[in-house]
Amino acid sequence: MTGPILYFMRHGQTDWNAQLRFQGRKDIPLNATGRAQALANGRRLATLIANPAEFDFLASPLLRARETMEIVREAMGLPAKGYRIDERLIEASYGTLEGQTLAEFKARDPQAHRARKRHRWEFRPPQGESHAMVHARIAAWHASLSRDSVVVAHGVVGRVLRHHLFGVERDKAADFPFPQDRIFRWSSEGEKPV
Repeated sequence: MTGPILYFMRHGQTDWNAQLRFQGRKDIPLNATGRAQALANGRRLATLIANPAEFDFLASPLLRARETMEIVREAMGLPAKGYRIDERLIEASYGTLEGQTLAEFKARDPQAHRARKRHRWEFRPPQGESHAMVHARIAAWHASLSRDSVVVAHGVVGRVLRHHLFGVERDKAADFPFPQDRIFRWSSEGEKPV
């Protein structure tokens, strides 16, 4: 990896995450578990970053990412609103799958469900985005970074970044079960969950 250090967090849990429901661009708020995850991540981050003023703080425009970032910043002793929103960090669109559970998707379209399992990187839901499509905007976003950053975004964004930064094989990157209660430090030294 080249470029600034990134502390990356997936937003905290929502009710839809707990139900294994495709969220995508639906603007779902954090649940109590998600708020607790964000608070714990913020407290952890406060022990890792000695001078937060040296970092840029960036979040997806979706509510669950903004809520997470604001809880994290307050736990670090920072003003909640002192971060930037970058539209390129928005979650992948799941198109017509948004609102369905994984079980509903499998029952309604077993062929598409199998295709997603076989080639997750390239799979594009109807009216949605594939991981490959998200990669194009995330690569441009990463190239625009000029300083070390704390980032709150989404599962697909994190999976795509792991592929982009470290060359993780595409389908392996797409299958990574991105945790919501962990911070990832990405640097020239590699990936380190903290």
